[in-house]
Amino acid sequence: MDIRQLEYFLEIAKQLNFTKAASVLLVSQPSLSKTIKSMEDELGVPLFYRSAKQLELTDAGKALLVNAKTVIEAFNNLTSELNDVVNLKKGEVRIGIPPIIGAAFFSTIISQFIETYPQIEVTLTEVGSKKIKDGVEEGILDIGLICNLPIQKGSFETIKLLRDPLMLIAHEEHRLASKSTVSFMDIDSEPLIQYRHDFSLHDSIMEECARNDIYPHIVCESSQRDFMIEMVEAKLGIALLPSQICETITNNKIVTIPFEQPTINLELGMIWKRNKYLPFAVREFIDITKKYPL
Repeated sequence: MDIRQLEYFLEIAKQLNFTKAASVLLVSQPSLSKTIKSMEDELGVPLFYRSAKQLELTDAGKALLVNAKTVIEAFNNLTSELNDVVNLKKGEVRIGIPPIIGAAFFSTIISQFIETYPQIEVTLTEVGSKKIKDGVEEGILDIGLICNLPIQKGSFETIKLLRDPLMLIAHEEHRLASKSTVSFMDIDSEPLIQYRHDFSLHDSIMEECARNDIYPHIVCESSQRDFMIEMVEAKLGIALLPSQICETITNNKIVTIPFEQPTINLELGMIWKRNKYLPFAVREFIDITKKYPL
């Protein structure tokens, strides 16, 4: 049994469909079926229940699945370490960033890293914090910037980068625009441009609303801060944005107002997978991030 066979097995176990797995692996279905049959013959046990309706793992298949993941991860770690030795200062860093944050908060660190290691490719992917966690867990992303670090670190290593209070933004003609500060009670029943459900800030805002027994009228949900600002400019509602983003708003029709006692903060942190070999490029990016606080 070799690494290629284990990779094929893992993809079939993931898809539970030979046709879909063959498409992902870019191999023919007969070749894939032959590989699994060879593994079953070698192990002396069936790995899948095959029926007209679906494919299921047998008990032996489930046992192999757990161990195959460990073997593949160890092999990938070995490959990454050898690549580091052979190609020092080359590589790739795949980073997940929430769209509401964008590269603005992180641009100085990224620029510093690229200047120091011009041969290392930095790939940024914009998705919500929840999907970023999944991406780091699955190995699709090397590093994730997330809003609100998990209390229990679990399978992640974490560092805190920023704690930035949310501010209210409103149209200059809004009833709250003349206030120097606002309380959370001021947004009761107000039309609110809210973050999408897969953003942790969405949960933080709704939890704070529940604590204060208030019920904002959510008119839309978005992942894009520019769209949220445009909705406020169109007088369709108010929004809550981190203060560092508010400071960059140049639209003179938009008023930014701090809360009397900030109760919600954008807590930006960085995560990477625990107990996984980190390539040279990823380790260096983490080290640079620690040296350049936001």
